[in-house]
Amino acid sequence: MSHSRLLIGAFGLAVVVDLVCLAAGFDAGHALAKPLLMPLLALWAVLRRAPRPLVAALLFGWGGDVLLLSDAEPAFLAGMGCFAAGHVCYLALFARHGSRYAVPRARAALLALGYATALVTTLALLWPDLPADLRLPVAGYSLLLTAMAYRAALRLGLFTGLGGALFLLSDTLIATGVADWPQPPRPDFWIMLTYVAAQVLLAGGTLGALNARRAPAATYGEMRVA
Repeated sequence: MSHSRLLIGAFGLAVVVDLVCLAAGFDAGHALAKPLLMPLLALWAVLRRAPRPLVAALLFGWGGDVLLLSDAEPAFLAGMGCFAAGHVCYLALFARHGSRYAVPRARAALLALGYATALVTTLALLWPDLPADLRLPVAGYSLLLTAMAYRAALRLGLFTGLGGALFLLSDTLIATGVADWPQPPRPDFWIMLTYVAAQVLLAGGTLGALNARRAPAATYGEMRVA
């Protein structure tokens, strides 16, 4: 079995353990499993020849994961900063490796309108219930996250776009908790489920799109040699 398969298998096992611990309310198990997720996914991405901004984004996600294990406000702000840095890496990735023509202009305009509407509506609803000292940081972070989700859909195909959308959903669930809105049972389970799915789709979708571009070039090169 290849190292790549071993790593993705270990990642899958860690995801299952983490989600089961969250569903069962076993906080100690979650604290052990959660920090393993992004390093395993990042190592898998490295073995698949991932661009550096993708690996950096996953590692910044790991930093955010570890910091958000604490309930203290400074840790929350530092964790949000790590994820913000990860979104900057994703934006750099999409700018450098994305296709400008992956989505027709009309669909791109509809996506822009949809994401802008979601951003403004969500902030308007959450704003009165957010702690005063978190309003501006949450607004700035939300703008960056929405830009990342939009560019993911615009530049690197369906799966990467779905990853960006799920990241937005996951962090919106966190924001509703910060605003002290009513939560579903085991909210951390749903936050982690959507977050892990988002990172997997962002990483896998990006690598799939890049490999699809490399394949025709390799085939053409083989034909010329032949």
